[in-house]
Amino acid sequence: MRSVLTTLATGLALSFALTSAPVFASENAAHGDAEAGKAKSAACTACHMADGNSVVPSFPKIAGQQPGYIAKQLADFKSGARADDTMKGMVAALSEQDMLDLDAYYSSQTQSPGEISQDLGESALAGETIYRAGLAEFSVTACMACHGPDGKGLQPNFPRLSGQHTSYIEKQLLAFKDGSRSDSMMNGIAFPLSAGQIKNLSVYISGLY
Repeated sequence: MRSVLTTLATGLALSFALTSAPVFASENAAHGDAEAGKAKSAACTACHMADGNSVVPSFPKIAGQQPGYIAKQLADFKSGARADDTMKGMVAALSEQDMLDLDAYYSSQTQSPGEISQDLGESALAGETIYRAGLAEFSVTACMACHGPDGKGLQPNFPRLSGQHTSYIEKQLLAFKDGSRSDSMMNGIAFPLSAGQIKNLSVYISGLY
């Protein structure tokens, strides 16, 4: 199955965890210091591991993310634009520079590959159709238009999805669908998707690398 998915992932050209247009991207992200970020990341390791490759499905992998994305999410957690009780407490004392440094550190790390079990192969193939072609009847754009054919995102505006934990992607898409997580683009994309389609899409994305 890995070889099949690898072949699929090289075909044609949606923050879970999955969101759009991080304003910290481009020139601001360049001001982060990866070494400083590494020193500041101690509190993050319990959930995300030292290199950002969480092994617990409920916590996202943040290694290898598009520069600027992590800083934007941290800022949103702090402002309340993105709600999460745990993260709001974690970021309360962070300065903008702290966020940029953490962003620089984690975006410089190498993300571990995702895996798909053999019994989920049909689900992954169904998810591929949505990822690569969208759903024309609902005017849902193909995910790869923003996140790339390999799911690694398009700098600076769209985050990396590939290799992420399936359950985390699914949780974020469901949050976009019911409006509990707000994004001007992703709410409209996720809303028409069924729970089954979201599951299939999440399985497929997790196997991209």
